[in-house]
Amino acid sequence: TFLVKGSAALDRLDGLCKEGKEHPSTLLQLYTQAVLDITYFEENQLVDEDFPEESSLHKLKELICILSEPEDLVRECNINEEPINILGTELLECLYWRKGALLYMYCHTTKERSEWLRENIAMFKKCLNDGVHYLMKMLSFRCPLQLNEDVSLHDKDTARLLSEGIFSDTHLLAMMYSGEMCYWGLKHCGERKQGSPESVVPVSNSDPGSRSQSTWLDFQETGKNMLTKYVAVCEGPLKGQGWNTTTAKQMLRDLLKCHT
Repeated sequence: TFLVKGSAALDRLDGLCKEGKEHPSTLLQLYTQAVLDITYFEENQLVDEDFPEESSLHKLKELICILSEPEDLVRECNINEEPINILGTELLECLYWRKGALLYMYCHTTKERSEWLRENIAMFKKCLNDGVHYLMKMLSFRCPLQLNEDVSLHDKDTARLLSEGIFSDTHLLAMMYSGEMCYWGLKHCGERKQGSPESVVPVSNSDPGSRSQSTWLDFQETGKNMLTKYVAVCEGPLKGQGWNTTTAKQMLRDLLKCHT
């Protein structure tokens, strides 16, 4: 279905390009949607195949490059607009969510392969680092709602969620995934910081914003912040909504022990 949708979007894009009447933003948005649909199919294949050891890293890098293309294209087109103004918040969030979630799934699988992990610990750490950066970027596109006295009692819980920057289930999952990846980083890679890491996928020279991936995160501090917020929200405004905090609280305890 996603391949069909992606193919249809590309056909429509081809037609619009030939007509030459549409604004570049419309074309770029359509291309982005096609990229999201087609890569979703390929990502699911990787997950279904349990990330084959011999080929999955190459495919992972390829998919992240493809998911980065829409943003790169905006910059290369010299439109003099930020990608968020051309692609829109939702599409841009989706691109970063998909990159971060893909790295999360990859690390979730490969951390169980003890021999692979021993031989590829540096790459594993880079994948975690990049994945958390992508998810944090995804969480940064919308400004949290500023609470004030005008917020009525009826929508207090919703207002609390929006004030925490949680606009959907995906935003909440991004917090949990980020915290979990930081926990894996501390557990498997330790606290030792090296020089600036090379990104899993080479950073585009045209994208100064993505250069943040070339800095090591403080896994302990970042993980603690993300998981604390996740637990507070799940046990606060989302209490009784089916969000489990058992694992998050255990990881939080372990993260806090690291510095005691």
